[in-house]
Amino acid sequence: MSQHVRHNSRKTLIGFVTSRSGDKSIKVTIPYKTPHPLYHKIVNRQTVVHVHDEKNDAKLGDRVQIMETRPLSRLKRWRITSILERALSTTDVAITEADVAESVPTKIAKA
Repeated sequence: MSQHVRHNSRKTLIGFVTSRSGDKSIKVTIPYKTPHPLYHKIVNRQTVVHVHDEKNDAKLGDRVQIMETRPLSRLKRWRITSILERALSTTDVAITEADVAESVPTKIAKA
């Protein structure tokens, strides 16, 4: 009789896989640029979130889209919706902050 209606829209973010810690778990770094509040220089920032990867499909360096979800464990509040771009290398190499900062859009500050 009643239909299920989603009450809110869930956040989606795009980031890079920086670590594969355990089974069905990855860390995704979401880079962004924001101006310094006093000096107005553009500063590179990043947020690291723990993400649920149901299919164990994501590899290090992949560009992924993640969606907010209910708490799945003590730290995991996000899950992968799609893999946007595969990493070029097949070796397990750590991703540096400089690699991530190259493809980051700038966040506009409110004056």
